[in-house]
Amino acid sequence: MRVAKDDVDVKMEIPGAVIRQRTDFGDVSGFDKISGEFFTLSAGVDTTALFQGLEGDLCQCPHWGFVLRGQITTTDAKGARETVNANDLFYWPPGHNVKVNADAEIVMFSPQREHSLVINHMIEKVKG
Repeated sequence: MRVAKDDVDVKMEIPGAVIRQRTDFGDVSGFDKISGEFFTLSAGVDTTALFQGLEGDLCQCPHWGFVLRGQITTTDAKGARETVNANDLFYWPPGHNVKVNADAEIVMFSPQREHSLVINHMIEKVKG
């Protein structure tokens, strides 16, 4: 799910403040602690090889985040693609790969245990 800032409903606007809220933005039931993450990614980064060996060869951790700059495309198990751009909020459900189209910086919030497993898997892949 991708939502551009201007597509998030304004709930309150007063001098000096605008509050926007998108409800029902993913489900965290069944998860424990959340980690806050900042990723800096270069154009061309593709997680396909790094996720090999995970269930379905995909990241099985959900993520909620915001694109500070750049462009990223996710692909799910069925081959559906979605692209997020600067100033987009996003929710990536479990079962995705990531390809960076343009140098990007993102802030993400992820279930800590589940994403740590994925990150550790990628670290081992890079070690060879």
